[in-house]
Amino acid sequence: MIPSFPQMKPVELADLDEVNKYFEAFQPEICELTFANLYIWRHWERPQLTLINGNLCLFCQPPDEPAYFLEPVGDSRLEETVEACLSVAPRLSRVSEKFLKKIGAKYQVREDRDNFDYVYLTEDLCNLKGKKYDGKRNQIKKFEKNFQPELRPLARSEIGGCLRLVDRWEANSPEENRVMDERGRAASRAIKEALGNFEAMGLSGMVAIINGQVEGFCLGEKLNAETAVVHVELASREIAGLHQFLNRECARTIWKEFKYINREQDAGIPGLRQSKLSYHPHLLVKKFDLSRPASS
Repeated sequence: MIPSFPQMKPVELADLDEVNKYFEAFQPEICELTFANLYIWRHWERPQLTLINGNLCLFCQPPDEPAYFLEPVGDSRLEETVEACLSVAPRLSRVSEKFLKKIGAKYQVREDRDNFDYVYLTEDLCNLKGKKYDGKRNQIKKFEKNFQPELRPLARSEIGGCLRLVDRWEANSPEENRVMDERGRAASRAIKEALGNFEAMGLSGMVAIINGQVEGFCLGEKLNAETAVVHVELASREIAGLHQFLNRECARTIWKEFKYINREQDAGIPGLRQSKLSYHPHLLVKKFDLSRPASS
């Protein structure tokens, strides 16, 4: 059971069904509000669950930034709920515009560009139509000319190959990425957590196999009725065009029933931002930090 505030409990796999009931009713639009995201990043974000006025509240304490609550999941006595959150943490973070409109202009608000979610039309990622996607189509054509990939739904039998790819990806990480050290290692651990628990958490995925070896895979799930969220997409850096091919094929297969695909944030990493923008997002889901005014 999720305790009532001020009591809290760490996120555990056993909480999945109860937490998902709140998300299903709430239909979130930000990528943080899925059970899988909370669970696979639990060693870094250290999320805890509590109920405040019947709202699900998520308290996070990462080592590289001040503690925060995510936006409350629910609609009951929200201003009172926010005040309770701010009695424990200095801010709410990753707060959506939709939530800000519900609680008025009482608080200090700061835009958090590094955590904006990139949301694409599934149709765009499937078809890559028009001049703006010329480069993507050319990369895929060259890849398909040189390789004959086999695409399979992610299954337990493929996990070993996926884990070996994660290890290679981490070992061959560009020098600028290694500077992130702790966060980079946390990302690898989160990917491995997702792979190890994908069935229990209801995640869907695809693997790309070339010459008998897993060279790419993706993992994600339903975020809301119209949107899938991709938590992980990894492809061998040595195979040009594989990432673009995998992106397109996943949109055509496991995400085809959704109108939108949320590909999460860029975390302020320049190369990742450039890559996500190069796919021409339909929209960016803005997020904000919310805190009491300085005079409070």
